[in-house]
Amino acid sequence: MTQSIAVVIVNYKTVDLTISCLQSLCNQRKQALFEVVVVDNDSQDNSLEKLLDVVNENAWHDWVKITDSGHNGGFSYGNNIAIREFLANDNPPEFIYLLNPDTFVREGSITALHSFLKNNPKIGIVGGRLEDPDGTPQHSSFKFHNWLTELDRGFSLGVISALLKNRLSSHFIPDISTKTDWVAGASMMIRARVFKDIGLLDESYFMYYEEMDFCLQAARSGWECWYVPDSHVVHYVGQSSGVTDTKKVAKRRPLYWFDSRRRFFLKNYGLFHTAFADICWLIGFSAWRIRNIFQKKTHNHPPYFLFDTLMNSVFVKGFGVRPVKND
Repeated sequence: MTQSIAVVIVNYKTVDLTISCLQSLCNQRKQALFEVVVVDNDSQDNSLEKLLDVVNENAWHDWVKITDSGHNGGFSYGNNIAIREFLANDNPPEFIYLLNPDTFVREGSITALHSFLKNNPKIGIVGGRLEDPDGTPQHSSFKFHNWLTELDRGFSLGVISALLKNRLSSHFIPDISTKTDWVAGASMMIRARVFKDIGLLDESYFMYYEEMDFCLQAARSGWECWYVPDSHVVHYVGQSSGVTDTKKVAKRRPLYWFDSRRRFFLKNYGLFHTAFADICWLIGFSAWRIRNIFQKKTHNHPPYFLFDTLMNSVFVKGFGVRPVKND
């Protein structure tokens, strides 16, 4: 029987973390009934076999299904495989919960998101509090990126941040439920009706910016997005991609990160806005680098970040946007 909550986990070479995540979900079954589909995104490292073995050993067949995507098409691609399957059911779930494999769901977290959506019919998307294993909160709710965010991120000047504070994501992490622009896709519950209104995740994003884009499309269709800190999920940051772990020496950003950034701006704001956003960031970051050299400060920006951003800007890559690949 289809439950009111459907959970989607996309695994790519993180099988041990995925198994740990499933174990944390197993502990929640007494509080909320849900089904889980784990999509293995063509890991080619025996992840699929290990996941099937774990389901068999623990007799989780009644609530966990393992699916092979057959192709690593990225975050949106993997999630959409399971989302399509859930929505095609004769009795589809009311809510679909996207959950990263590099998470551990604390007690009551799913119930908190589910109850908030049930009690607030105008809200289409909710995200919970992501945190380190010691309980330290992580930023997981944000303002939409635009040319102002690129100006601030480029220059990294306190005076600019102060002037734009009402237009930028706050450094303060709220401890009460708060309306926001978008929430991190590592723990994001979505009302199924939102998919009916705006379609699935945009598969032209391989990874990054896809949840921001989805929340923006939902907002343009009248759906609100909220941050609900009563839901606590441990997030082992960057374990799925190796890109965003700020506690390690930064690696060079992969091409798909720049492709996703460029697509988000072009798709949602058009040519002139995107070009101006690139100009703001390139000039700002160049000024920051010069200032940084004179002040002899260390930083943890990725190697070749200025060069890579320039080479992946619209001035080099052009203004073309690949078509959306999903429904």
